[in-house]
Amino acid sequence: MGQRVEFPSNAHTCQGYFAAPESGKGPAVVVIQEWWGLVPHIEDLANRFAAAGFCALAPDLYHGQTTKSPDEAGKLLMELDADRAEREIAAAGEYLLTRPECSSKTYGVIGFCMGGALAQYTGTREGSKVGAVVSFYGGFKKVQFDWNNLTAPLLLIYGEDDQGVPASEGREREKQLKALGKNVQLIVYPHANHAFFNDTRKEVYNPQAAESAWRTTIDFLRKHVR
Repeated sequence: MGQRVEFPSNAHTCQGYFAAPESGKGPAVVVIQEWWGLVPHIEDLANRFAAAGFCALAPDLYHGQTTKSPDEAGKLLMELDADRAEREIAAAGEYLLTRPECSSKTYGVIGFCMGGALAQYTGTREGSKVGAVVSFYGGFKKVQFDWNNLTAPLLLIYGEDDQGVPASEGREREKQLKALGKNVQLIVYPHANHAFFNDTRKEVYNPQAAESAWRTTIDFLRKHVR
């Protein structure tokens, strides 16, 4: 369904995986990778978003590198410059808005683990360009958020059994953002672990929680990305 594309960012060319809806037009959404890189699972997610009617692009934040090794993934994560990655995510969103298949004036950002934190970061950096932010168990220690700049609605999704990015962090963030008057929604799935949405990792995949989270995400993006 999708294809590899190139788009400009930071005075150089970036690559990503682009998928368009069968209807021909749809709202823009940027899909942000986990720490494994732009692997087939993330490309499949872009295809799923396209099948749901979105114009989707997953930028390759590791510039061609992928891994199945947690140790190597951790190294790639530590080496990733958050500000460069955010600029490339924003560039992916801007690129989507220029595509003839795009029907929206804003773009949504959705990410998983590392990508979830970067989705939140993008929401605090790009203002009204971002129509909605969805973060699945988002964690990336290098990122400092200026929440005063967040204008988009934010959906936070966690697993209750997640030891790496605990649900308590999500509850604290929800409390913090509501105190600032932000539009934030938190969902914590019981009996769900870190990466419960990733159907290629059978040891943690929770099909019931994943299906519910998918439906909620699609409804959230359809409502807010205009």
